[in-house]
Amino acid sequence: MKKIHHLSHIDLDGYSCQLVMQHTPYKLTFYNANYGAEVKDQLELILENIDKENKEEVLILISDLNLSVDEAKWIDKEVTKRKENGKNIELLLLDHHGSGEDCATRFKWYYLDTSRCATKIVYDYAKEHFELNEPEWMEKFVDIVNAVDLWKQEEEKNFEFGKVFMRLINETKELNRVMFAKEDNEYKLTLLENAVSFIGKDQGHIELDENIYFLKKNFFKKDHNDTIDNLATEYIVELLGRHRDEMTIYYKGYKGFLSYGVGNTSIIGNGFLTKYPDYDFIVDVSYRGTMSLRANNQVSVAQISKEWCNGGGHPNAAGGRIQGFKEQYRYDKVKQQIESLINHKESVAGKLLYKEE
Repeated sequence: MKKIHHLSHIDLDGYSCQLVMQHTPYKLTFYNANYGAEVKDQLELILENIDKENKEEVLILISDLNLSVDEAKWIDKEVTKRKENGKNIELLLLDHHGSGEDCATRFKWYYLDTSRCATKIVYDYAKEHFELNEPEWMEKFVDIVNAVDLWKQEEEKNFEFGKVFMRLINETKELNRVMFAKEDNEYKLTLLENAVSFIGKDQGHIELDENIYFLKKNFFKKDHNDTIDNLATEYIVELLGRHRDEMTIYYKGYKGFLSYGVGNTSIIGNGFLTKYPDYDFIVDVSYRGTMSLRANNQVSVAQISKEWCNGGGHPNAAGGRIQGFKEQYRYDKVKQQIESLINHKESVAGKLLYKEE
């Protein structure tokens, strides 16, 4: 069976492309990126994953993202190289941004149509070339996305519905899509899949608008009810625990957990340390390199912060800023930066950390 690695944009149109593809019988892995360096980072990740796989038929599908000429040349070369080495791999880009016209004229795998949104292009292509198990709501949903993405205000009902769907995606930020790309993608696609039930109702867009909170809350709710903040925190702490093997760091014999862009460290960090007492500290690094550290009387994070970046604070709560930190779009590259910093600091004689009595 064909395996598809599908990279798409991070707006309503981008996720809707993946919602369409989710209704095909193929083995799908979803990736999402905004423009800039993030696109190539994700394409590199796709190629790395393909290199680990067997020789099954593979498609790299890119939607709602236009590539620069340099990016297109690079991915074309990388795919060609793998085909020459025996990989059964194809490349397809389906997009509607006019800025991709130059690439579209150079590469046969680059399909451009500015008259339709990317979701409609993917939908029409899937009907013709893939096995699409189309639910009854899909065509109407595609028209809604097309109306709002191309800003067709004359299609009033679809346009108003589309604005609500757009806000549903734009304001869904409970999960960090760099650390938890798979879970964040699942979250957004689940919300869209549940939200389509309002299509066809007389005042469906208003009902959807009023129910966005409940759609979100139901995703995080398990065996008990609580505020959405508490439910989301429990979900995130569970995710941190699930990924702790690959996100563990060590400094001078102390065991820490490294998160990236999660935020709310006081609540989430302390929740994690309470649930996993074998960890001495947790550090969350923001996209701009600011650090927030928490401990639970096992080590002085004020001392760690001082040694790492001349920061400071209290023994159990501290912070600072890493000079020269480079924003990343993949967690493994963040960890490489932090571990490089740790290795450097450990190689320099410094004041020993102390346990809180």
